[in-house]
Amino acid sequence: MSASEPTIPAAERRRAWRPFALALPALVLLLAVIGYPLLTIVVRSMSEPQWGLQNYVWFFSVPINLIVLQRTFVISAWVTLVCVVCAYPYAYLMTAVGPRVRLLLLLCVLIPFWVSGVVRTLSWVILLQDSGVINSILRSLGFGGVRLIRTQTGVVIGMAQVLLPFMILPLYSVMKGIDLRLVQAARSLGARPSRAFLTVYLPLSLPGVYAGAVIVFILALGFYITPALLGGPRSTMLSTLVQTQVLSLLQWGRGGAMGVVLLVTTFVLLALAAPVMRSRHRQAGRS
Repeated sequence: MSASEPTIPAAERRRAWRPFALALPALVLLLAVIGYPLLTIVVRSMSEPQWGLQNYVWFFSVPINLIVLQRTFVISAWVTLVCVVCAYPYAYLMTAVGPRVRLLLLLCVLIPFWVSGVVRTLSWVILLQDSGVINSILRSLGFGGVRLIRTQTGVVIGMAQVLLPFMILPLYSVMKGIDLRLVQAARSLGARPSRAFLTVYLPLSLPGVYAGAVIVFILALGFYITPALLGGPRSTMLSTLVQTQVLSLLQWGRGGAMGVVLLVTTFVLLALAAPVMRSRHRQAGRS
């Protein structure tokens, strides 16, 4: 080291490493509870019943597997869309009301986290069944009954209700930082309320939409309880096939191959969507 180069004191170097030392226990925990099981699944998918790619060849050679994989992504996309449509006005309302009403709305968002997912799904079974509350109301109004249970529509409704808080919270965290005076300034310059919203408020809130959509979409891909209780043969998702292969048929290799395919496909889709999300985020920042 030359005399002209500055030297970093040892105490400063230790302070620089302090954040990494604080994060080390969390990293070790993540490797223990996520990394090791994931590595085990990948190894078993290529080693059972023997080493090779026969489990992946089996997955892509059976048409029903590809159909269920496509259906899993379609249902997850529909759930994400429903959550965006329902969560956006709710999150906006949370930013527009007073502190007491906002606390009440936030409590309504958090209550589902305190209730078991099985209980919530069973309550939807009661509501959506052919003789349930929804169909009874429709018949009393003079409409015919609608088949909701054991359908893809029922699965989407149940999953959207469970995942809605994961969309509302990221949206609210972004919306509460938006200065509403920008919208008022646009309106004072002659813009209609709808135009001021579309050109000023909506672009600023898109980062929250993207963050919530990614969370909901990824969580929806691995749902098992809700599709199993509300769905039927035509709404089976890949998680159900994985459960059948692993627990019913004891085919750990094939079940692991299904999980790996779902994981890799998810990463590929997120990698393709990441540039679009970054560009939209930069546009929102410039706006």
